[in-house]
Amino acid sequence: MDKIRLSTPKGFRDFLPPDSLKRKFVLDKIISVFEKFGFDPLETPTLEYAETLRGKYGEEEKLIYQFTSLGGDELALKYDQTVPLARVIAQYGPNGSQKIILPFKRYQLQSAFRGENTQKGRYREFLQCDVDIVGSLSQVADTEILALAYEVYQSLGLEVILKVNDRSLLQDIEPKYLSSIDKLNKIGKDGVLNELGNKGLSTDEATRLLTKINSIKPSEHLQTISNYFNELGYPKEILEFDPTLVRGLNYYTGLIFEVVLKSNLISSSLGGGGRYDNLIGMFANLAVPAVGFSVGLDRTIEALEEAGQINVPSTQVTVLVTIFSKDLAQESANTASLLRAKNINTDLWLDLETKLDKQLKYADQKGIPYAVIIGPEEAENKQFTLKDLIKQTQEKVSLEELVNKLGP
Repeated sequence: MDKIRLSTPKGFRDFLPPDSLKRKFVLDKIISVFEKFGFDPLETPTLEYAETLRGKYGEEEKLIYQFTSLGGDELALKYDQTVPLARVIAQYGPNGSQKIILPFKRYQLQSAFRGENTQKGRYREFLQCDVDIVGSLSQVADTEILALAYEVYQSLGLEVILKVNDRSLLQDIEPKYLSSIDKLNKIGKDGVLNELGNKGLSTDEATRLLTKINSIKPSEHLQTISNYFNELGYPKEILEFDPTLVRGLNYYTGLIFEVVLKSNLISSSLGGGGRYDNLIGMFANLAVPAVGFSVGLDRTIEALEEAGQINVPSTQVTVLVTIFSKDLAQESANTASLLRAKNINTDLWLDLETKLDKQLKYADQKGIPYAVIIGPEEAENKQFTLKDLIKQTQEKVSLEELVNKLGP
């Protein structure tokens, strides 16, 4: 029998409880903002037909995981949530089964898959947190997405800037050059000029192109959105025009933006999005405008950890109910049930013969803050010994006192 490799494939990860709880903490805050703005959840399959994804991502299409099933179907792991959303609108929207009415506001939290060169903050499977408005050309919709993006990071305690641009300002520039311009913050001016040279431009041509892009002024559309944003009460300086912002995906048509830390404007983006008015029409045979935003969950969590903004316990369990002896096991089980009925997260020790010291050590190692002991004396007097494993104190309490001390 071949030896089993005890590791995940490159670019894929396990999340043990402490990390998973951090993600839950962040996701709960993100979802609360999404829902506050009136968005509902959507889920789509992990697999799509490969033809659904092909031709939508420009140079990035090479990163799609594609394969042929045993039944002969050409399938692919989804690269993002946006193209599947376009397929959903075509399938269930006005030209489909008419189960979705427009405008449609949805959020989607599911894994996406890309054959990336793995590095810090970039993985081959990652959770995308997307939010989109489908069916509105209004600048109000663009402003809503910008406001939502800003409030997500406000709720997390991060000070950010939203770099904005209008993709229509770049429409006369070949996409292959734009993908190099988009790397300006990562590889610097010389790196961009060198890459443009490798794509066929002379040094003078590349320099003129970069100068031309840097001289672009905000479009009237961007100015209107900025005015709306400010009138909603958001600080004017939150939106910063960046003519070199491209965002690599070819389907963007208007507003594009990225979220960066205010303390480091050239840092990797924490999220981004924009308007894509033609993508859904590729599926629906109908012009359906859309604008959306995606949170970069991994980078956002890294930024929160660096800022000391995540203070999450290593377990959600409040108390361990120990088993003093086999004879008193039922007392312990009953107590655990009573605490759970009061919505107190309760772990019950499962072995009838384990020494109490080992049970308490287990609770301490897991980060459970309290333990309950029910020995012969406690059982006779209908009391409980409550140990505070953080303060290293203990006291005898009644059931009512126990619930009050442990309750939410």
